[in-house]
Amino acid sequence: MSAVTAGELGASWHPGCPVPPGDLRAVRVGYWGFDGRRHVGVLVVNVAAVTAVRAAFASIERHRFPIRRMQPVAAYGGSDKESMAQDNTSAFNCRYAVANGPKSWSEHAYGDAVDIDPRENPYRLNGRILPPNGAAYADRSTPRRGMVLAPGPVVAAFSSVGWGWGGNWSSSPDYQHFSVNGR
Repeated sequence: MSAVTAGELGASWHPGCPVPPGDLRAVRVGYWGFDGRRHVGVLVVNVAAVTAVRAAFASIERHRFPIRRMQPVAAYGGSDKESMAQDNTSAFNCRYAVANGPKSWSEHAYGDAVDIDPRENPYRLNGRILPPNGAAYADRSTPRRGMVLAPGPVVAAFSSVGWGWGGNWSSSPDYQHFSVNGR
């Protein structure tokens, strides 16, 4: 775990974000890739979420759940759209929630949320599939590698640390999304 600077966060952070860089940490976690090999990735999370994120990902790694890649959203110029298109597992990104209703900060803007394998675990909102290249995975009835399902090891790992899963949202399930408060 290491502190991060505004420079390291790049376009994923800017003045006016709900948390300063000093409240965020870069956490290195091990994971099994789709290539069957062990890798180490980095997630930027709120300092208060470090212990939970480490514990959840240690469990996910023990179960050998495959993750495509894991880099801070800064590697994608702060673009959530580009990060998702590349099937990147990520956490902090100072952005507004992609949701119906009034504009509000995403839980990612606080460093209190993680998205896992977005292509295999798309977000369904108003008839759209996000990312669009996840459309083949919108039908959850045929389990495939990288799909987060309940019951399953990823949901169990985050549930064990008290985090909620967006896959439980009835009107707009977000199968990639886990957060401290379930939002």
